[in-house]
Amino acid sequence: MSRRTFLRRFQDATGTTPAEWLLSLRLHLVKDLLETTRLSVEDIATRGGFGAASTLRHHFRQRLGMTPQAYRQRFSAVSEGIDARSAPLAIGV
Repeated sequence: MSRRTFLRRFQDATGTTPAEWLLSLRLHLVKDLLETTRLSVEDIATRGGFGAASTLRHHFRQRLGMTPQAYRQRFSAVSEGIDARSAPLAIGV
């Protein structure tokens, strides 16, 4: 399959580009880690595939309109003393 055909079929199947799809998955993982762990933003950036915390912060702010730290303060089950294993997962990106 040619690259052009793959990109067109991917867009038709998912409604988005491969790059946007991958970014959405990475941000979903990051949100989950921010909600359920006390890992540093730097560690979460690495685990989420962003490489650097500054790259994570850029994409996070662009997509969600807040910093990772602000998201953690607002949605973290860990900071509220809730057992993270029983806390609901974030839905969507």
